[in-house]
Amino acid sequence: MANVKVLLCEDDENLGMLLREYLQAKEYDVDLMPDGEEGAKAFAENRYDLCILDVMMPQKDGFTLAQEIRHLNSRVPIIFLTAKTLKEDVLAGFKIGADDYMTKPFSMEELLFRIEAILRRTSNKKNKVGNNYKFGRYEFDTQKQTITIDGVSSRLTTKESELLGLLAQNMNNVLERNFALKAIWVEDNYFNARSMDVYITKLRKKLADDPDVQILNVHGRGYKLVAPEQKSEQQ
Repeated sequence: MANVKVLLCEDDENLGMLLREYLQAKEYDVDLMPDGEEGAKAFAENRYDLCILDVMMPQKDGFTLAQEIRHLNSRVPIIFLTAKTLKEDVLAGFKIGADDYMTKPFSMEELLFRIEAILRRTSNKKNKVGNNYKFGRYEFDTQKQTITIDGVSSRLTTKESELLGLLAQNMNNVLERNFALKAIWVEDNYFNARSMDVYITKLRKKLADDPDVQILNVHGRGYKLVAPEQKSEQQ
């Protein structure tokens, strides 16, 4: 895809070169780095639209690199590649702020599909004129991806903002779990469902300063943002 710049960090030389050549053939601009240290330097010096990070790398592992990337840019999409299949490792990746997680071996076509799905979401978000929501003492700016209470603002990650946006759109009504999974994560599967649970927990912490605002579990269905609803302002 022309003009889309990808940071690929993979210490397996053969796999790294295959991935780079495949994505370049699909018109992506790819920088391949052999370890996390080189990846960190590249990210600090360039602008990337997407990061694909191997978890197990010398010098600096993918999780550590992702944390550093998130410190510099809370919005850039991150996909982890790993041979690890333990649920704890997958959840650790999502807690850091991963947008997707692929276990080796995987097909090039599936990776491409996931990349395209993530880029469609982020592109639609950039081009979309969103709403500013007010609920309880909070103000939620979907464009800046911030929530503000009593003049103090907190920045949200892209996933947090997308999920809170769906909850706000369905204020005081049930947000169906399957709908949210397909809207934000594309697929309704175990790992994505657990990822959404992680982000719900994060949002609850960010909304903890107003006891009138809660995210409730609705058994067998999904979640409900319960709040004294004021209004949403079209930008």
